[in-house]
Amino acid sequence: MNKFSRSACVAGALAVLAQGVAWGALDNKSKQAAAAAEARAVAPAMAIALKAQPVAPASTEIALPPMSAEDIVNRNVAARGGLAAWQKVQTMSLRGKLDAGQKRRDGGNIGLTKLETRALVKAQLASAASAPATDAIQLPFALELQRPNKMRLEIPFRGDTALQVYDGKQGWKLRPYLGRHEVEAYTADELKIAANEQPLDGPLINHAAKGIAVAVDGGERVEGRKAYRLKLTLPNGEQRRLWVDAENFLDLKIEGAPRRFDGKMRSVATYFKDYRSVDGLQVARLLETHVEGTHQRERIVVEEVALNSVADASRFAKPE
Repeated sequence: MNKFSRSACVAGALAVLAQGVAWGALDNKSKQAAAAAEARAVAPAMAIALKAQPVAPASTEIALPPMSAEDIVNRNVAARGGLAAWQKVQTMSLRGKLDAGQKRRDGGNIGLTKLETRALVKAQLASAASAPATDAIQLPFALELQRPNKMRLEIPFRGDTALQVYDGKQGWKLRPYLGRHEVEAYTADELKIAANEQPLDGPLINHAAKGIAVAVDGGERVEGRKAYRLKLTLPNGEQRRLWVDAENFLDLKIEGAPRRFDGKMRSVATYFKDYRSVDGLQVARLLETHVEGTHQRERIVVEEVALNSVADASRFAKPE
């Protein structure tokens, strides 16, 4: 499990994915040590590979009309569909696809930098006859969320299903692609991260009740859009920054927990795009995550969203 959840609706939910759920960059030494296992290793269920594509210019500081943090939050909540409407949402289900690089005619892949993800894609390609050199590889996912912060994530693959579940207090994962067919408990770090997430509606809805302090931290231009930069202080004291569009007041970008890449801890940011209405609530259908020091982004495409569907409590229990 990985990183603080971000932004509106899907934002908070899929941030778990966009930030690379159960996905950690390997430095060169680690890659060499793991090379012998690559042939039999397959990606963890929640791995998201980096797909090469242009990265937007760095954000630039700008002056914006003064607004208080609470005014910005209120405008954001209204733009997303309103507080009352969000409070009625008890469950959310999402389905879509994760980009995982590109196919090559020789059965390899392009743009994959993680050992386990490369192995997963190779296994996927083994069942395909042939493919154009630029065909994108995509993995399906299904994400179920229930208040206050329960989560169930599934990624099916070749007759098996990788699974990650958090019931609000404890978490478990099942990683058959690694040859691990027994349920594993979350690590202490994973539990700490999961406890800080607001996967269903993001950090700004009822932020005070969630113990999240919000302060204005300036203004920036983000991918050509003017944005208010907010500083979020989590209940455990950790801080994240969130950028809100100064024109439509939807979430544009959020800072995630730093990620180790090439032996260094690097900053991470997720961008929210392609907002669409779901029962009057604005949901970002495209999430792109960028790791500092790379020229690549991770992409998640949300294809289906369902609100308040009947939820079986057992879905968030320890997997069998």
